[in-house]
Amino acid sequence: MKRLLVLAAGILQVPVIKKAKEMGVYVIAADGDANAVGLQYADKAVVVNITSEEDMLRVAREEKIDGVIHPCSEVSMNVMGRLNEELGLSGITREQAIRATNKQQMREAFDKGNAPSPKSFCFEDAAEAWNCFCKELPDDGILKPSRNSGSRGIAKIKKGIPETEFVDLFNRSKAESRDKSVMLEQFVEGPEFSVEIIAWNGRVNVLTVTDKKTTEAPYFVELGHNQPSVYPAETVDAIKAAAVAGVMALGVMDCACHAEVKVQDGKAYLMEVGARLGGDFISTELTHLSTGVDMVAAAINCALGIEPCLEPTEEKHGVCIRYFCPKPGRLVSVSNTGILDDSRVYGWEIYHQIGDMIPEVTNSLCRSGHVIVTEETAQRAVELAERLIGEVKLETE
Repeated sequence: MKRLLVLAAGILQVPVIKKAKEMGVYVIAADGDANAVGLQYADKAVVVNITSEEDMLRVAREEKIDGVIHPCSEVSMNVMGRLNEELGLSGITREQAIRATNKQQMREAFDKGNAPSPKSFCFEDAAEAWNCFCKELPDDGILKPSRNSGSRGIAKIKKGIPETEFVDLFNRSKAESRDKSVMLEQFVEGPEFSVEIIAWNGRVNVLTVTDKKTTEAPYFVELGHNQPSVYPAETVDAIKAAAVAGVMALGVMDCACHAEVKVQDGKAYLMEVGARLGGDFISTELTHLSTGVDMVAAAINCALGIEPCLEPTEEKHGVCIRYFCPKPGRLVSVSNTGILDDSRVYGWEIYHQIGDMIPEVTNSLCRSGHVIVTEETAQRAVELAERLIGEVKLETE
């Protein structure tokens, strides 16, 4: 029986833990939180600091693992890379993990590999960033932590903004950055997409393109996704080409990848590439529903050094997820959830209870629930999900 170490055991990792067990794999789930929901589904639960390379090396050796996976998260990517290197496991190296999580190194790799991406700079000092914004960027910009995910610390910077406001937003991004540096980038005006990829044995296999719905400036929090893309074929082809170029530029292989792309005036700009399964149920649920390909099983096999199956094994659907984001305040009632008892509703969840405080949506952790639906086409799935999100009532005061 193959032995797989899963780094992190939160709600986003549960489908990976369950799938690995379905595949006959012995699962060791590790998390720093003893109450992490995924620990209960593993064959063995280990409560440990998953960001400590030495602690995880000790666990990996004790458990005699055959592979390690860090799905839907980036906090321990360098740990996973170190384990792969020292134990001779399948997947990315520590150097590749750092390059795929540090946005400055990622941009440098994109430039060297001719992968299309926005003009970009990196700073630790707000005054230097302000000077660069005034002199080097002729139009609007965007600030984002050099190391983080989930829309944390992102802010659009409009030309003409006062320096004091710029500094406040810079410091907000810096506070969210794991290495305390901030990226200042050219703002790309246009729709946003992700590309779900399995990189294996020298080939970059694009499974699908995901359309994203986000909040407006300044935070750009993701409110939903649909697959397959409803955009014209030439747009989708440009998005795929940018994503493939990005994966090749980073040099990552034998893993799942999640690329994020924006399109402005018909040109695709690569925002980032994660050498991991994408979060927000994109890789764990939406992709198999829309393509018939079990991306989670494929990623697990990559981690174990087994050739992944990239052929459809189930029916294809149009699929959409939308998130509940009620007005900030204390949640006083949840009603009309009965309409979610519909054969087209694949799954749904409300994350809060009556009496909880609902925050302003400034990052993905501030959302209040979700619904996933399937339909004959992606467009019909979008229409259904939008209607359901509007008709279920989460009242605040």
